[in-house]
Amino acid sequence: MSRGIVLSGEHALFSAAAGLAPADVTVRWTASMGVRRPSGISCTVPARPTSAATPGNTALVHAEAAYRLAVRAAADHACARAAARIVGAEVASTSRRVRALRRHWIPRPQEALAHVDLALEQSEHEDSVRRRWAAQVLKGMERPTERDGPSEDRSARR
Repeated sequence: MSRGIVLSGEHALFSAAAGLAPADVTVRWTASMGVRRPSGISCTVPARPTSAATPGNTALVHAEAAYRLAVRAAADHACARAAARIVGAEVASTSRRVRALRRHWIPRPQEALAHVDLALEQSEHEDSVRRRWAAQVLKGMERPTERDGPSEDRSARR
């Protein structure tokens, strides 16, 4: 471009650009794992119309071809960079959420579960003590004591 301007001046650049249509870039979007991001582009750089003035020197012709390629490459790069930025932001946001869950939300139910387990264990221990006590009381009621006198079986034998 600079060679073309040096050879023919800026007016040659403006006259070569007159009548040219702008490039048309269409971005295709997709969603992966809940993240909407650009997936590709469709870039159309219109050809020079026959009614448009031809460039004043060959340096401008080569510059025009190079800029066509540059526009396509820039559109591809912008699409890839935007996708990387969007996905990167989502990864950072997700890692913040996971860290918050691990540090704040998950320990709360774990502590509550530990308290409930302890209370359940204590209740089970109390129940087993009561059962043993009740069994001892029942066993004591079934045994005849020496104060009651001879048992019925002994008196029947005599």
